[in-house]
Amino acid sequence: MPLNIKDLKIESLDFDPLGRMKDQHAGDKGNVIPRLRVSGVPKEAVELAVICHDPDAPLPRGFTHWTLYAVPPTATDLTDAQSKFRVGPNGAGQPGYYGPQPPAGHGLHHYYFWVYALNTRVEGTPTREQFLERYKDNIIEQNRVVGLYQN
Repeated sequence: MPLNIKDLKIESLDFDPLGRMKDQHAGDKGNVIPRLRVSGVPKEAVELAVICHDPDAPLPRGFTHWTLYAVPPTATDLTDAQSKFRVGPNGAGQPGYYGPQPPAGHGLHHYYFWVYALNTRVEGTPTREQFLERYKDNIIEQNRVVGLYQN
């Protein structure tokens, strides 16, 4: 997957880059998806995908907290995204957002909210790993915002 960072941007209205995520976003304290905004989508984009992943989770491949597909390239506000777009599986194998819930005392975890601009549509609801493998050559541009959380 080549490095593709230009104008595409994702930001949260609920936390600053590398800022602490609010308790309401945690899996065991509300499980509310942070409000996200996308801008700078390349003109040739056909679809956007959004993935939230915690590489610090004590699992071989970290833990995927959210996969979201079929986001139109014209979408800028991802509030209520789960009711508007196609939701894929999280790391527990269930559809939907599963907020931060790192093990107590495990330290600070990083939650990467990635946005991918694609030159094709995503078929079905792949896992994060399946998406990256199947669509690595279709990613026009990508970017992320990172939130922090610990128990």
